Amino acid sequence: MLSHERRTCIEKDLMMSHEPVSAATLARQYGVSRQVIVGDIALLRAAGSLIQATPRGYICYRDKKPGITATIACKHSKEQMKAELYIVTDLGGSLLDVIVEHPIYGQLAGQLQVHSRFDANNFLHKIFSENAQLLSQITDGIHLHTIQCPDQETYQRIITALDVAGILYRTDSDHDE
Repeated sequence: MLSHERRTCIEKDLMMSHEPVSAATLARQYGVSRQVIVGDIALLRAAGSLIQATPRGYICYRDKKPGITATIACKHSKEQMKAELYIVTDLGGSLLDVIVEHPIYGQLAGQLQVHSRFDANNFLHKIFSENAQLLSQITDGIHLHTIQCPDQETYQRIITALDVAGILYRTDSDHDE
């Protein structure tokens, strides 16, 4: 198979998949190295494919899902991250990404794609087993999340629960209102 044919097939595979697909899985499928797949993905993205890298692999985004997509501001420690992830997913939402404002680079974002407690547990295991630093450590725990909810009621439940848990970020003036 020629490299451009493989890239066409990879893009089709990702468009048909509803779950992220790892570079290792694609490498086995096409009989090439993981690094070749990483290069193929880079070329596909440069050509305009809507492929995102997530902690669990690559996914190709299609049309936006129905429901509410919103950005929320949070502040918490590494130890409180589990509560944040569980609140959002247990109440029916998904955490799509994490965004921080870097003083030099501007906005930095990491793809999360955490849709369930299972995803949350996998993400937490990876963070703690790798002793990874969170993006929010750059900003003293302050960060944004894009969350997706099926409806306004779910969104409101999540916001309320995050606020009660002390995770929703508020300035001192917000508390005065």
